[in-house]
Amino acid sequence: MSPAPAPPTPWLLRWQGVLAGHASGPLTSRLPALAGIVLCALMAGLPLVTRGGLSLLILAAGLLWLIWALRTPAGGLGRINGWLMLLLGLAVISTGCSPVPVAAFKGLLKLVSYLGVYALMRELLAEAPQWWNRIVAALLAGQLVSAVLAIRQLYGDTNELASWADPNSVADGTIRVYGPLENPNLLAGYLIPILPIALVALLRWRSWPQRLFAGCALLLGAVALFLSYSRGGWLGMLAALGSLTLLLVLRQTRQWPPLWRRLFPVVLLVAAVAVLVVAVTQVEPLRIRVLSLVAGREDSSNNFRINVWLAAIDMIQARPWLGIGPGNTAFNLVYPLYQQPKFNALSAYSVPLELLVEGGVPYLLAALGLLIASLRAGLAQLKGESTWALPALAALAAIAGLGVQGITDTIFFRPEVQLTGWFCLASLAVSRAQAGADG
Repeated sequence: MSPAPAPPTPWLLRWQGVLAGHASGPLTSRLPALAGIVLCALMAGLPLVTRGGLSLLILAAGLLWLIWALRTPAGGLGRINGWLMLLLGLAVISTGCSPVPVAAFKGLLKLVSYLGVYALMRELLAEAPQWWNRIVAALLAGQLVSAVLAIRQLYGDTNELASWADPNSVADGTIRVYGPLENPNLLAGYLIPILPIALVALLRWRSWPQRLFAGCALLLGAVALFLSYSRGGWLGMLAALGSLTLLLVLRQTRQWPPLWRRLFPVVLLVAAVAVLVVAVTQVEPLRIRVLSLVAGREDSSNNFRINVWLAAIDMIQARPWLGIGPGNTAFNLVYPLYQQPKFNALSAYSVPLELLVEGGVPYLLAALGLLIASLRAGLAQLKGESTWALPALAALAAIAGLGVQGITDTIFFRPEVQLTGWFCLASLAVSRAQAGADG
């Protein structure tokens, strides 16, 4: 039987491989190593390098992917990449129709630069899967330094730390650490997707020094996230680690009898809820922060977010189908026209609302399509013995944590957080492609 013909190359990708005839030479053979070094430097430096330094590393990653793409013919687009192309197309349309096109174009360039990093990650992981462990090691190294610096702040001058708690909040006086990121919520958002990756590295790596390194990163990262006293960060950590634990249990018990396979996850969830209830009722700082969640407008942080959300809804109603264009620069120019007095904001403080503001209803629907495609790619790894199973489950749990935090915050759009999200998406895309090849 003759092999099935290869699927035709999408016309959007036909420019790739135009220099394939010149693909031989030292540059081509060294592209994976160069890409890996740049990506490792980028992921390790997320919390430590200045924004200018991160911009240079992001630019270098995009240029490396462009060189790689020109020398390598394109393969299939894939579902995840297809949704990303649709998102990019909608962002271009919203930029062209934006009331502040110059500002929106800056946001579009930022989005394109992040997509360049994602594309390089995907190419590298597909070409040389061993780089997943190396990029994770770099990511954990930067996270470990950040966690140590954050915990160390407890032994320094607490005046500046205490100022992060609003005097009008029910949590007034709470000491919050922020490490090198200068914002407790940003520190929490940075740590959320890394913790499940660290847990999978602890399970996946074989040597004891590697496991000790991953275990320290996991433990200190969780402690630092807790000490940030970020309510969204706590919920995101619970979602990330809880979903990963559940996914690992489902994977490990897939050969059990049907009854026990269904009962064990339920028992595990009930036990976890019981532990949380005891912790909330017995640990006073935890109880105070949890009570602030249900304080409504009586808590100043809640009141601020509610007023920003109402203004964002007004912005969406004014431009429901095209939005104002991508990026915080466009938001900062348009938001003052809708804001309530004394409630200045740099974003919509909710990822779904931010997507609606930037690109309208089609943009949010495309993002949901991308989320569903990512979930399907991760859940497909519950069966089988692919080498990408654990990385895919870690990526899925990281996305779950970021999604929960993103309901009430837009920390995700900061590069320190978003680039880890792109790494998770690249891992899922490669795992999906590998599953298709194996099938």
